Amino acid sequence: MRTEHDLRHHGDAEVRDDGAKLVDLAVNVRADTPPAWLRERIAGSLDTLAAYPDGRAARAAVAARHGLEPGRVLLTAGAAEAFVLLARALRVRRPVVVHPQFTEPEAALRDAGHAVGRVLLREADGFRLDAAAVPEDADLVVIGNPTNPTSVLHPAEAIAALARPGRTLVVDEAFMDAVPGEREALAGRTDVPGLVVLRSLTKTWGLAGLRIGYVLAAPELIAELERAQPLWPVSTPALAAARACVEPAALAEEGHAAHRVAADRAYLVAGLSAFAAAGLRVVTPAEGPFVLVRVPGATEVRRRLRELGWAVRRGDTFPGLDEDWLRLAVRDRATVDGFLGALGAVLG
Repeated sequence: MRTEHDLRHHGDAEVRDDGAKLVDLAVNVRADTPPAWLRERIAGSLDTLAAYPDGRAARAAVAARHGLEPGRVLLTAGAAEAFVLLARALRVRRPVVVHPQFTEPEAALRDAGHAVGRVLLREADGFRLDAAAVPEDADLVVIGNPTNPTSVLHPAEAIAALARPGRTLVVDEAFMDAVPGEREALAGRTDVPGLVVLRSLTKTWGLAGLRIGYVLAAPELIAELERAQPLWPVSTPALAAARACVEPAALAEEGHAAHRVAADRAYLVAGLSAFAAAGLRVVTPAEGPFVLVRVPGATEVRRRLRELGWAVRRGDTFPGLDEDWLRLAVRDRATVDGFLGALGAVLG
């Protein structure tokens, strides 16, 4: 089914081929990752590659991290696989995706033959959740929190209030570990009927090339999704990474990183405010490791930034946004200073 947005365009497209040498503000993976200790744990798993992967220990570790039973956890080859499993396994009549958000859920649903409804949140409302806009008869609702690309963090209770008898409520929390204290998280909740929470370990830990994520849901739904998976879907190195990333020391490091991201994001937003006279506007308050900006002529701005050595994410592939939007990944202050200098040269 054709749509007016390129749902398969993602930030990595900005830094492939001729973009490989650009400074990357397009991909939302934390810079300078994975850390050395994590690389060592992954490398240490290579001695066991002759055996088929056994995910039981990693599954139990992830479950314990969220205070759940292992039967409520499914390990996946990244969160993207989880969207495909949900689209194939769930028998739904009226799926709805809340946009702007990560486009893979809608793409997976369409590929599975579903007619997908859209709830478009409004710029005038700061892209905040409008529960009244979600159709009452929707039996599948998908929303991101914090949402990519808007960086909006919705109140947990506002999302939980979307739950209904007979409805599956999918919350993509791929970036929640970048929020200090993971406030507004629903991961670990068992009191919300139909709740499915997706998590990714690729963003904070720099494991996009390894593919590791997980689903948290009721045991019966986990079992249904597991039946839709191929055998041994998660590799031994990815399982080793999953176990390592939920250990206490890793969670402490993750918490420190979230605070650094928050400080660096504030620095970026403050720097961007200098371009208000040029028509640039930042969606605030931003709570993820990226910010969404509107700037007149964003397509040309993006092209000229590339000429100066900087890659940013186009926004017009997200339903609800047009060609005047760009997404910027949060980076360290030295990188931000360089970017702001380039942006100043482009905006004149």
